[in-house]
Amino acid sequence: MFYVYILQSEQDNKFYIGFTKDLKKRLRQHNNKEVISTSKRGKLTLIMYEAYLLEEDARKREKFFKTTKGKMQLRKQLAHFLLSRVKEYAPG
Repeated sequence: MFYVYILQSEQDNKFYIGFTKDLKKRLRQHNNKEVISTSKRGKLTLIMYEAYLLEEDARKREKFFKTTKGKMQLRKQLAHFLLSRVKEYAPG
């Protein structure tokens, strides 16, 4: 299987979009600061992933999610989750 995954930084709440063949190993690498692009972003939480049988399909999906249109779709798709995170951290 090939995976496209979305991480959220607890430090700045921004997303990281990635691709891997071994999701568990890749998450460990991110949280052990072994990935340069996320090493300074604090703890990262897996908030979504998609599994694909073909590598080409997964890579195309990752590339789409990194476009403006893809990011907009992700925000719509994750709207309830993102709203719950805001409520969780809101005072009172």
